[in-house]
Amino acid sequence: MPASRPKETVVTFKADPSLLAALRSVPNRSEFIRGAILAALGSFCPLCGGTGVLTPNQRRHWEAMAACHPLQECHDCHEVHIVCEHGEGHNHQPSHKRR
Repeated sequence: MPASRPKETVVTFKADPSLLAALRSVPNRSEFIRGAILAALGSFCPLCGGTGVLTPNQRRHWEAMAACHPLQECHDCHEVHIVCEHGEGHNHQPSHKRR
C-alpha cells in the first residue's frame, strides 16, 4: 500500500487592499506564499528568533561576544557582519550571576 501524504492545513491571513491586488497578479499564489514564508523563516535572526528583542540572558551572551567582536561593513555587499579577530580556542561565555 503506498504511503499516504500528510494532510495539508489551510492557513489564512489578513491582507490590505494593495497586498491583495499584488497577490492577484501572481499565477500560483499558494506556491508563492509558501516560498516567501519558508524564505523568511530561514532569514530571521538566530539570536532573537526574529522578535527584535533579546532576553536579559541573551543580552549578556551578546555583550560578552560583542565586547571583542566588532561589527563591520562588508566591502563587497555592504551588509554589517560580526568580525572575529581571535584564533580558535577563545571563549565568550558570560557569567550567569544575577545583576
